[in-house]
This record gives sequence, structure tokens and C-alpha cells, in this order.
Amino acid sequence: MIRVSLLTKRFGPTVAVDGISFHVSRGEVVGFLGPNGAGKTTTLRVLTGYHAATEGSATIAGHDVATASLEARRQVGYLPENVPIYPDLRVIEYLRYRAALKGVPGRELRLAVDRAMDKAGIVEVARKLCGHVSRGYRQRVGLADALVANPPILILDEPTSGLDPNQRRRIKQVVRDLAADHTILFSSHILAEVQDVSSRILVIHRGRLRADGAPQELVTTSARYHVRVVAKCSAAQLTEATSGIAGLEAGVATTGGDGTASMRCAVERGVDPRAELGERLLRAGIAVLELKVEQPSLEEFFYAVTEGTDRSEEAALAAATAPAQATPGEVEGDEP
Repeated sequence: MIRVSLLTKRFGPTVAVDGISFHVSRGEVVGFLGPNGAGKTTTLRVLTGYHAATEGSATIAGHDVATASLEARRQVGYLPENVPIYPDLRVIEYLRYRAALKGVPGRELRLAVDRAMDKAGIVEVARKLCGHVSRGYRQRVGLADALVANPPILILDEPTSGLDPNQRRRIKQVVRDLAADHTILFSSHILAEVQDVSSRILVIHRGRLRADGAPQELVTTSARYHVRVVAKCSAAQLTEATSGIAGLEAGVATTGGDGTASMRCAVERGVDPRAELGERLLRAGIAVLELKVEQPSLEEFFYAVTEGTDRSEEAALAAATAPAQATPGEVEGDEP
């Protein structure tokens, strides 16, 4: 339904999107995840025809957004981050106006508006002025606008931006309900929301696509998990028991007030050190109160492929550009 190939968008010397490629299949709910300024909104604006791509291509339901823009836009309902509604129109009036602009036939207009309001959960505010509804309802009015022509594809840009926890919860439920009838691509920088409603996520950072896959699959295959151990012993004893185990990166042992020590250890992928660690503690006569695996979180994965990657690249660049250390006999001023 959505296919992006080597898409690049520049604004003067600034590269906002840098050669990304991905696809969204029919019926998928795909979260577009990234830090602020990563290029999410720019990508969505190219897909919806607001910006022209500098290089590469994008198609919506088989229609190229550059050469068949009108046909492509007919397939899409777009919810921008800041919903541009007319405050002096009633909700139902605004949606009828938007439906007419989108080419909904007059004989179908009432049904289309009623269906969109029902899907977006705003029937109860239909007669209110748009300027008098809450921020949460304002977002849902924008969602009803995206739905009013009943497009097969929904593109939602930060649909829960600025909402309180209860409003975010309602919007997430609306998105889940819409997934039965629409292909959905939505951007967010709120990790929990993406994980709650998405069957797949794309992670973009500095204009480049860093990850693509199911949330749990990405986390389990790309991020290290941890083992937490709590034992009836001193910190020094726990440190000794956890040292030297292959694949286990021992942390700092902390002492509790009840004669216990605890530690959280990072574990390499494909390694399970619990059996060896348990045997060591047993041989040392140490009572184990807790020994459990802590699965990696989406937040840890997100950090690893964004800021963590940045730091690794910066360290590698610094090492490559640093002057080589002088060897004895090569100090400045010495004769060879």
C-alpha cells in the first residue's frame, strides 16, 4: 500500500531525509518512531504531497506521489500534528465542508460524516463549535476529517501530541479499532504508544532508517538483556561470584540494609549464564533470594540505535582522527 524507495529530502544544505526505503503492506499498523527532528514529519509530508522529494520515489496504493499526486492523495487520510480546523464552525458543519472538498458525493455526504464521527468517537460533540472542544476532541475531529472520505490508508502525525494520559488512551483505542479497516502509518516519539498499537515499527534517526521490524523481535534480537541477582552475602562475595562468567558483564554490587547484596548484569545475546551463576553461588554457600532475567525494553533498543549509535560513531571518528602517540625516540626535537 505504501512503498518508499531511496527517498531523500533536502532543504538547502540540510538533509532532512537521507535515502530511506520501506514498505507498508495492506492491513498493517506501522509506527514511525524517532527523536524530535529525526525526519518523521518530513517523510509523511512527502507521502501526502505537501513536499516534493529531492531524490527517490514514493507510491501510495500503486500511485506515484510525484507523477500521480491526485490519485495518490485520494487513497490517504492525513492527520497532521497540529489540526487546522475552523473554530467558528460546528464539528458537523466542518466535517460536511471537508467531505465536500474531498469529493464525497452529495447523496453520500451525510452518511460519510456520520460514519467518520462514529469511528473517531465524537458523535457527542457534533453540535459544538470546533473552537469550544477540548484538545483531545480536537485531535479526534482531525481524525474524523482524515476518515470522512473513507480512504484505505491513514497517515497520522503525532496523533496524541499534547494530550493528557486519558486522552492518549482514548486515541490509542480509536487507532486499534481503525486497524480492522485501514492500513495505518503513524509517527510518534512516545515509545509506549508505538509498542501498544503497532504490529511493526520503523526507527528513523538523523534522516536515516535505523531499524524495521516487529517491536518484540527488534528488542530481543538487537538489545542485550540483563540478569538481576539478590543474595544473602556481602557485595565483595557477590562480585567474586559473578566475575569471569563467559557472556556475563558484571555490574556494581550494592549492599542492602538486611545483609543482602544485589547486582544487575548485562548478558550477551545467545548466552544464558544463570545455571553457572547459580552453581557458583551454591558452592559458595550463598543463599540466593532472587535470580531473574530482565528482558530488554523498547526504550533500551531505541537508545541503542539512536543516541547509542551516535556515541559509537563519534568515538570511532575521534579514534581515527586522533594523532598517533609518539614512540620513544620520536619526541619532537629528538634526532632519529
